[in-house]
Amino acid sequence: MTSTAGRVRAAAMHGARFAPLALGTGLGFALLWSVGVDPLVSGLRMFSWWLLLLLCCPACLMVACDTLGWRFSFSTDRVPFGRLVCARLAGEALNLSTPTASVGGEPVKAWLVRTYAPLSESLPSLVIAKTTIAIGQALFLLLGIAVAWPILPAGSHLLQRMQWLLALECLGTAGFVAVQIWGVGRGPGWLLRRLGGVGGPDRASALERVERTFAEFYRRQPGRLALSIGWHFAGWALGIFETYCILRLLGVPVSLALAAVIDTFGAGVGFAAFFIPGRLGAQEAGDVAVFTALGFGATAGLAFTLVRRLREVLWATVGFIALAVLCRRPAARPALGS
Repeated sequence: MTSTAGRVRAAAMHGARFAPLALGTGLGFALLWSVGVDPLVSGLRMFSWWLLLLLCCPACLMVACDTLGWRFSFSTDRVPFGRLVCARLAGEALNLSTPTASVGGEPVKAWLVRTYAPLSESLPSLVIAKTTIAIGQALFLLLGIAVAWPILPAGSHLLQRMQWLLALECLGTAGFVAVQIWGVGRGPGWLLRRLGGVGGPDRASALERVERTFAEFYRRQPGRLALSIGWHFAGWALGIFETYCILRLLGVPVSLALAAVIDTFGAGVGFAAFFIPGRLGAQEAGDVAVFTALGFGATAGLAFTLVRRLREVLWATVGFIALAVLCRRPAARPALGS
């Protein structure tokens, strides 16, 4: 009886994990059906060889900025930048392609840098980096709201929704930081045990090190915290340039200010849809809503999102290649304390 109940619970959890993915996929196909394939194809034909440059150049800088944001979430520069880049690409590829609410690749990132940093340091650094990404994203959305204020008409529903979303993001991020400082070790400690980083009599001391890592970083490393937030904000801001270039090549007469509004509001939608793998369907719907509200139409919004999806697929492929290469290398001795 107990085993039957356990199987039922496991099946329910499995279904709940894939439900957002199914919902997002259905929403994406519904949008594609309503907009039509022909307008999208005709718009994408305008790119030619420029598309490859758009998929590579701005994204390279964005990857570098986000990697630096992770680097400064460590208390010291223990891990070489090249290894951080490869580990981040591999982990993000798993985050994008698995139904794990954008966290499935995080233990993999920690495992890939274990030669240079013990799991009791790398796992907290990833939680801190997630936090500084969220703070940078909130600042980015605030920038978009400030830019949109004189552009959008008074009483704009789109602007009001983004203000509410900013308030929720700030509240959620503040709560996440508070949990890390005053009640932390449970989540990272559980990950540490799952990865085999804590064993036997060393478990309690390892969990204590995890808790101390959080508290000491936020209280004693304000400079590195600010740099982590700053680099993540820079990564978000580079997306404005990418958005501007994509829309100009799509033939959309957009200014740099409007590109900033589109990109920041799209990032806000991505925050709200974090629980959907790859934000599939939700990001498309959000971009279509933003483009429609700004008067550019649903076709332009969906074409823009598809170009961004192509970029994600390209960099996920690079990430899986990096993962395969790193896994095939002979295992080095883990860092002391891992």
